[in-house]
Amino acid sequence: MHNFRRHAKSMKLRNKSAILAAGAASLLVLSGCAGGGAEMAEEEPSTEAETSEETTEEAGGSSPDLSGISITVGSKDFDEQLILGYMLVEAFEAAGADVTDRVNLGGTNVAREALVSGAIDTYMEYNGTGWSVHLGNENPSFDPDELTEGVRAQDLEENGIHWLGRSPFNNTYGFTSSPEATEANGGAFTLQTMMEYVVDNPDAVVCMESEYPNRDDGLVLLEEATGIEMPENQTLILDTGLIYTETAANNCTFGEVYTTDGRIPALGLTLVEDPGVHILYNVSVNLRDEVYSQAPEAFDAIVEDILSPLDNERMAGINALVSAEGGDPQTVARDYLIEEGIISE
Repeated sequence: MHNFRRHAKSMKLRNKSAILAAGAASLLVLSGCAGGGAEMAEEEPSTEAETSEETTEEAGGSSPDLSGISITVGSKDFDEQLILGYMLVEAFEAAGADVTDRVNLGGTNVAREALVSGAIDTYMEYNGTGWSVHLGNENPSFDPDELTEGVRAQDLEENGIHWLGRSPFNNTYGFTSSPEATEANGGAFTLQTMMEYVVDNPDAVVCMESEYPNRDDGLVLLEEATGIEMPENQTLILDTGLIYTETAANNCTFGEVYTTDGRIPALGLTLVEDPGVHILYNVSVNLRDEVYSQAPEAFDAIVEDILSPLDNERMAGINALVSAEGGDPQTVARDYLIEEGIISE
């Protein structure tokens, strides 16, 4: 779908074409009168009126319109999800929808249950989570389009839930290296060289949150891919937020993170390069069919405009405005939509 700004540009071009067509029609009318062509003179005004009506109709339908639609928007309870949730709230309201704000519901299971039960109509979810957690599948594709299409087809058929769009950004598990370790290595580690470094340096500390060592999409994938088992006596379990600051302070040699977290660029941390070990987590808008079917083209257009600019760097920068600088998630979301021309000030 076209960006809203491209809609406006298209409107201008169509209006210009209509004006030119009207001018050409007038010349033909005059020519017909001069040459005795009364039939042409009588027909031409009707043709011009039809052209004007068609142009107006096209222009009027160019902007997504959700007028008369009621929609309840939710989200999970961490910074990125709050921002994404408020992007939907602001964009849907700007398009004329009656929006109920239930952003910041809770964890993954809480948000999904609210969607399935109809307590909310939409929130943003990650394709890897959809595949493995919500739909109970194994062996996910590492191609983002293929993974999303698989989730999209299955969830619509089984649960009546649409997966709209797909973000370029991939907020998956990852690791950062401390400034001292990065400097000693001469630059970024790979997951393989990171694990080798840990084994070769008994004083190296790997900081992780409590879930990562126990999830099917966590530590087990890293150990299988590298062929190295993480030494348990070199691991330290910390709250998620502490991992970033403790790694930046060189108290953690490596810290397990989310790859689009805004604290990574804000603290000057270096991501460990992942050749495709951790499952993909690109985001799509989950929307119940009962609501989507009321205005499918409008929903598709709005979602495309929101998600298409959000690559890893852009999303991390936006997240940093909240996670590192203490910004208000709704204000940050609104500023992004204004900057992209999706809503007006």
